[in-house]
Amino acid sequence: MGYHLVLLFYLYDFYGYFYYFISTFVFNINSVIFRFMKKLKGLLVLSVMFSLISCSMSAKDNNPTADSNVAKGEVIVLDKADFIAKVFDYESNIDNWVYEGDKPCIVDFYADWCGPCKKISPILKDLAILYKDDIVVYKINVDNEKELAAAFGIQSIPTLLFIPKEGIPQIAQGALPREEFVKQIDSYLLGKK
Repeated sequence: MGYHLVLLFYLYDFYGYFYYFISTFVFNINSVIFRFMKKLKGLLVLSVMFSLISCSMSAKDNNPTADSNVAKGEVIVLDKADFIAKVFDYESNIDNWVYEGDKPCIVDFYADWCGPCKKISPILKDLAILYKDDIVVYKINVDNEKELAAAFGIQSIPTLLFIPKEGIPQIAQGALPREEFVKQIDSYLLGKK
């Protein structure tokens, strides 16, 4: 019986040390993880700040070239912010149309995968060069600017807005032939008869 008591004492003593070792080890691991998480949080904050700065710098570089593209007669791709600044602020003017530009324009709502959009793209490029002193041609990718497409109820592409300097815009859907573009530009946008 004395042998069993000594064995129980040693087992109890072993489990006590084992419990002490495990609890100390877990506490040390927890403090290591906590310190690692604090450093990771700092790195996360730095990476977010870096990405925001790089995005804002790249956005500033694109603006001056858009104005020079108008002078060259190129088709200009717009995002929501550019559309609000250059065409129509649909967030502020909900009830009435107020065109922000100084020349009439055509806005093409398109997608890269759209066959008819690809068909009218070279026509729009040619017309942008031909009428570079009279109109501006804009393009909006509906896959990238879903909110803008939804605001105008774009359900099929290509959808084209013919926007005169004063007055209400006209909308056309589908791949129009070149002659129809010329007719709309001359008669509706420029007022030639």
